[in-house]
Amino acid sequence: MKLWALSSFVFVGIVFAILLIYHQIYNLKINSAVIPVTSQKSPISPISLQDIFQKDHSWTMMLSAKERITVIATGDVIPARSVNYQTIKNSSFVWPFEKTADVVKNADVTFINLETPLLKDCRTTQEGMVFCGDLRHIEGLQFAGVDIASLANNHAGNYGEKGVSKTEELLLQNGIKTVGTGNILYNTTKETRFAFLGYNDITSPQPGVEDADEEKIKKDIQEARNHADIIIVTYHWGVEYRDQPDDRQKYLGHMTIDAGADLVIGNHPHWIQPVEIYKNKLITYAHGNYIFDQMWSEETKLGVIGRYTFYNKQLVDVEFLPIRIIDYGQPYFLRGDEKQKVLDAMEKESKLLMSAH
Repeated sequence: MKLWALSSFVFVGIVFAILLIYHQIYNLKINSAVIPVTSQKSPISPISLQDIFQKDHSWTMMLSAKERITVIATGDVIPARSVNYQTIKNSSFVWPFEKTADVVKNADVTFINLETPLLKDCRTTQEGMVFCGDLRHIEGLQFAGVDIASLANNHAGNYGEKGVSKTEELLLQNGIKTVGTGNILYNTTKETRFAFLGYNDITSPQPGVEDADEEKIKKDIQEARNHADIIIVTYHWGVEYRDQPDDRQKYLGHMTIDAGADLVIGNHPHWIQPVEIYKNKLITYAHGNYIFDQMWSEETKLGVIGRYTFYNKQLVDVEFLPIRIIDYGQPYFLRGDEKQKVLDAMEKESKLLMSAH
């Protein structure tokens, strides 16, 4: 009996030691981010490429829900040309978002780049480079839970300043805030005040759209810094169909962080481009396409949706969710090996970019 009792005691001691070691490793993994009931906050280390491209991001759910803020940003949204044709053909303006809306709207803030005016008299076509979409695409944007739309791009002004103002009016009337028309947009979420700014650097200037003028950008960021906790700047920039940012993108991205921005989000190249960590801040150079009709290459069918998690007024996690477009305008989420292939390529290009500095 004594030997049995001693064996049991040793067994319990071993189990306890294993659990204690696991607990210490797990806490180290999440960077001491689990917040106790008290108001004291544990510091979280600056984000790294390893953090971004790790497979498991579930640790963020351990952060206090009252202070954890998620911002979802997508690739280019262009409900024009063949996308517009397909929605009318399917008699559904939520069709483009049907396979992804549950995730896209599941954020505190859902932010898109709307790269076309939405007009009452938009002609249905499957060709051309002058874009417009039917007014009823507002149904799809609402279905996807879009909170903020940037109009700072090279196609929002395709129907002139009137087209921009009509689109902005439609969005605002339906509860979607706008940025990129010369304004600083302030948006308060869970007692954290965000400032969103948007600029177009393609075929500038565009009617009714904010141009990427460096002095204006610096001035706007300085103004926003006086009134916001977190500043997010979005750019329409770069050269189409390239897997690396050009010198102008890198210059603008760095200048924007130097001026005081916390996160830079880019679009336009229609390919996924890498991310860069610069002075402990993140630049996402391009998310690729999200709602678009470029079915002529595998690269233009692909994109990533970025889930940016903030805690204690700091970007603490980024997760990219790869998508693939079918039927000229309807994305779906990639899974398994297909998903990992996209993320591995994005990570490889990101390491290549950062190793060049």
